[in-house]
Amino acid sequence: MITIGIAGGTGSGKSTVVRKIIERLPINEVVLLPQDSYYRDSAHIPQEERLKINFDHPESIEFDLLIEHLKKLKQGQTINQPIYSYVSCTRSNETITIFPRKVIIIEGILVLTNPELRQQMDLKVFVDADADDRLIRVIKRDMKERERDVSTIIERYQHTVKPMHEQFIEPTKRFADLIVPQGGHNEIAIDILTMFILNNLKSQL
Repeated sequence: MITIGIAGGTGSGKSTVVRKIIERLPINEVVLLPQDSYYRDSAHIPQEERLKINFDHPESIEFDLLIEHLKKLKQGQTINQPIYSYVSCTRSNETITIFPRKVIIIEGILVLTNPELRQQMDLKVFVDADADDRLIRVIKRDMKERERDVSTIIERYQHTVKPMHEQFIEPTKRFADLIVPQGGHNEIAIDILTMFILNNLKSQL
C-alpha cells in the first residue's frame, strides 16, 4: 500500500492531477480521501454566519477524523467518509463507504499543514500555479458549483483565500517531495507520478 498527499493552492489544478493519475492506474486500485469531505460540520451555526467560515484555515478541517480514517484504511478496514456541502456548509447524515485499496491519495489545499498526517504519507506533492490562473479557476468553479456571484468570490479571495494561501499553504512547499508546476497541464510530471506509483506497487508483489 502507498499513500500520497497532493496539496496546492485553491484552483491550482490538484483535482485534475488526481483525476489524470487515477485514469492511468489499474481500475479499483485507488481510494481518494478529499480534504473537502472533512470540513467541520456547521449545522449548529446560523445560516448567515456560515457564509463567514474560513475554509482556508487548518482549523476548519477535522484532521483527527481524517487521520483516523487513513489509519483504518491502512489496516485493511472500511470507513464511512463524510459528505460535505459547500452550499449549506453542513455534513450530510449519509456517508460514503470507502474500501481499502493499494493506493491512497489524500488531496486538498491544507493536507501538508498537519505534521501527523504528513508522517502517514509515502510521497508528498505540491501542485503549483500562478495566482492569476488560480483566481480565474476559483471564479469559474464557485459560480458553477457553489452558487456564488463574482463580487462575493473576489471579496472572499482578497480577504481570505489569498492571505491564508500565503500564511498556511505556500509554506508547505518545503515539505513536498515533488512540486508540479502548471497543475493538470503538466503531463510529464503526471507521468512521473504515475510511474512512481506503478513501480511501488510492483515492488510490493
